[in-house]
Amino acid sequence: MATAWFETVAEAQRRAQKRLPKSVYGALIAGSEKGLSMRDNLASFDQLGFAPHVAGLSSTREMSVRVMGQDMSMPVIISPTGVQAVHPQGEVAIARAATNRGIAMGLSSFASKSVEEVAAVNSQTFFQMYWCGDRDTLVQRMERARAAGAKGLIVTLDWSFSNGRDWGSPWIPEKIDLKAMFKLAPEVVVRPRWLWSFAKTGKFPDLVAPNMAKPGEKAPTFFGAYYEWMQTPLPSWEDIAWLREQWGGPFMVKGVSRVDDAKRVVDLGATALSVSNHGGNNLDGTPAPIRALPAVADAVGSQIEVLLDGGVRRGSDVVKALALGARAVMIGRAYLWGLAANGQGGVENVLDVIRGGIDSALLGLGKSHVNQLDRDDVVAPSDFYRSLGNS
Repeated sequence: MATAWFETVAEAQRRAQKRLPKSVYGALIAGSEKGLSMRDNLASFDQLGFAPHVAGLSSTREMSVRVMGQDMSMPVIISPTGVQAVHPQGEVAIARAATNRGIAMGLSSFASKSVEEVAAVNSQTFFQMYWCGDRDTLVQRMERARAAGAKGLIVTLDWSFSNGRDWGSPWIPEKIDLKAMFKLAPEVVVRPRWLWSFAKTGKFPDLVAPNMAKPGEKAPTFFGAYYEWMQTPLPSWEDIAWLREQWGGPFMVKGVSRVDDAKRVVDLGATALSVSNHGGNNLDGTPAPIRALPAVADAVGSQIEVLLDGGVRRGSDVVKALALGARAVMIGRAYLWGLAANGQGGVENVLDVIRGGIDSALLGLGKSHVNQLDRDDVVAPSDFYRSLGNS
């Protein structure tokens, strides 16, 4: 019988697949259309190698960084992910794990736990927003996050509402009622540990988005919030600049892959940007973020904090991203696999695995601090990089 501890994120994913109902696991896999971007996010890291040293190596390695005004123990941030049916404690368990490992927590507007609950256990919470609803509603959500103690704001722009997956999309109900329970019963009954974890709490996932609730009203369902988002007119650059002004503090734009867009983000006064394709859920065929990162970092890295989000599964991936210009990375599916495998302890396990991998790569490269990494540490095929919008 397997122990609770796992040695790689890949093993966490295998355990998550065994534990989660098919629909829940399928929702986490995500991706869009043919899955080109989703697969490239992972495969691209495999094409990068290292140029290691063999003597004169540093006996100590330091990983601390400062991002969005927050000091962190390593260059890894929890990326915001939407409403979860992975574990009863959801984002609260993730936030506690992040606190225990000294890193920041990104919380989605579509999360299953409220910003008040999460910020109470992680003082380095960044609240993520979509351009959803009218301006008064946006301000209300923003001020609620500020009052709860959020230290920064993330606006996510990399989503194109792609429809359909060649491998099929999981069935996700509007809410868990008797009809939904009956339909899901065949796949839930064969996952007794997942079922029991929720049964012990006396309730099942309700699939609501508490951070999208308007004052005095009940929280909408995920699909109710999603519908509001889809019906909202798309934002202009002026709208995003307005949002930054309203927040007034550390502000990240997530979803950049083009150099010209990165320059617009700098112009609007953002603190940080994240090179991302929404985990492969954006326009399919968008290059993996690690391919687009160097061009963006070269263009604006001296003016803004550049992060990478997409495909990170091990500490060596983090080191590759930092060597190519990122200040830090954001992880999503990696910690969700840990949460599914073993709750808060599983998330801490994932973070420990990643930290160990960073340390090992720094040792091999002869670096004493992550800020010493540079492009000469990485070996890449001649056709690896993508420079988008750099004309």
